[in-house]
Amino acid sequence: MSGVAYLMYHELSRPDRELCNTDPGYTRYVVDETTFRAHVERLRSDGLRGLSVSEALSRDARRADGVAITFDDGCETDLVGAAPILRDAGFGATFYVTVEHVGRRGYLSKAQVRELSDLGFEIGSHAMTHRYLHDLPTPEVRRELVDSKRALEDMTGRAVVHFSCPGGRWDRRVSRAAREAGYSSLVTSVIGLNSNRTDPYRLTRVAVMRGMGADAIAHVARGRGLLRRKAQATALDLAKRVLGNARYEKLRGAVLRAAAGR
Repeated sequence: MSGVAYLMYHELSRPDRELCNTDPGYTRYVVDETTFRAHVERLRSDGLRGLSVSEALSRDARRADGVAITFDDGCETDLVGAAPILRDAGFGATFYVTVEHVGRRGYLSKAQVRELSDLGFEIGSHAMTHRYLHDLPTPEVRRELVDSKRALEDMTGRAVVHFSCPGGRWDRRVSRAAREAGYSSLVTSVIGLNSNRTDPYRLTRVAVMRGMGADAIAHVARGRGLLRRKAQATALDLAKRVLGNARYEKLRGAVLRAAAGR
């Protein structure tokens, strides 16, 4: 496989703060700050540079020296945890912020969103409310895209041109709405690499999960093992389509809570 890997992070855990959410379905995506630092150090030692989405899209994807770093949700640890580590490494990144999360406990405030942008990191939209867009009527989809873009541009004083689908859920209607709203790209949670031939309104990413060490990240960044991961994700996508989002999330939550002994 050839192309650029886009890594999808969420909240970072730190000993001095509570997580935004303690549900097992959420915490499986939480990586501790020490592990994230090890990821970045390993990527840099392997000769890879962390890129924002704009940087990744503007480069020749045949170059094997970059990996896109993205964060979803807009947690406070984007600024107090990830940003210092990324800056020390000279890495770029794109942080996708959910507007209705801004100002809530554990999430970025408006001032912190602006501070993150002022540090040179790219701010993208993760919608207004984090609802699954392909469950919504078209007028609601447009509002999620347009209103969040406008709100984040007001916070940062800069253009917001990249969009991340909540839950990775997307369809052609959502992609079309993103284009019409003035975004330059849309990222999903479909697994794969992105080449210069990839449709920018259906970019792939690889979710970074709790327990993934530096070796695993190095393999993903080089595009190794993605076919197996994609096969597993395809099976889950089929379950989502058969059950529907609401029933799938209810079943997944029950399974994860049982596995956690709750």
